[in-house]
Amino acid sequence: MGLEQFERRLERLVEGAFAKAFRGQLQPVELGRRLTREMDLHRAVGVRGVIAPNHFDIYLATADFERFESFGDVLNRELVEAVREHATGERYLFLGPIEIVIHEDPDLSVSTFAIESAVAEEEGATKDWLVLPDGQRVGITDEAVTIGRLPECAVVLEDANVSRRHAQLRREGKSVVLVDLGSTNGTKVNGVVVRERRLAPGDTITVGTTTMRFESA
Repeated sequence: MGLEQFERRLERLVEGAFAKAFRGQLQPVELGRRLTREMDLHRAVGVRGVIAPNHFDIYLATADFERFESFGDVLNRELVEAVREHATGERYLFLGPIEIVIHEDPDLSVSTFAIESAVAEEEGATKDWLVLPDGQRVGITDEAVTIGRLPECAVVLEDANVSRRHAQLRREGKSVVLVDLGSTNGTKVNGVVVRERRLAPGDTITVGTTTMRFESA
């Protein structure tokens, strides 16, 4: 669906001010098709789902690069949107923002092009999450995440079996540690009562009658 929308938008663009630039030449929609193919070919299964490339380098022959240069910003926005829409349709995840860079390559013949893709993580991006029963995701950063009934807790649970300040998630280096804060009914990881536990992706955390899941990229 995303690629079809992209094609329609690019058709309107080509029919307008840039029609002459594309007559019998490399069409922008060809770039869009190849980008979505790159995503499909280089996708990978992660803890949270299927992760797709989000950084793309497009290499064009000099003549094509010069023709595209006059409306490069518009084309780049449309290509980014095509990538985003394809990811939504396929339920792909990105680890950072979508980036597309178009380069000139004098070694390429007219109407030929090359694309290189990569998964690029956003610097400082959240990599660990606490997934609540309703599917809401709470990012775990350097600041401790407190779970309890008090309004000031990062994760507030309306569960009579949960203490006011029940447990806390703390980052220690690259790991996340769950610490029970002296709760009345205890804290469990994968069904086992713990006082403190270094978490692994997929671990379930139970406080009171509420069960959550720890996920990591």
